[in-house]
Amino acid sequence: MSKSGCPYDHAPMEIFYKSFKTELIYLNKFENEEQLDVALNRYVYVWYNHIRPHTFNGGLTPFKAVNIS
Repeated sequence: MSKSGCPYDHAPMEIFYKSFKTELIYLNKFENEEQLDVALNRYVYVWYNHIRPHTFNGGLTPFKAVNIS
């Protein structure tokens, strides 16, 4: 772990938020919080973890990368 205030501490979450906003938030309009909640859960638990390949783990999804080892 790095010292407090190091800009690399938040790098993984910043990458996630960039993908999240680019792939979900900016492309959709939500009428209410329930629609946002459904889309958020579908994005994180289905698309981001099980379908979308990630470059940091060799083009595998996080779900496949964890189940290989």
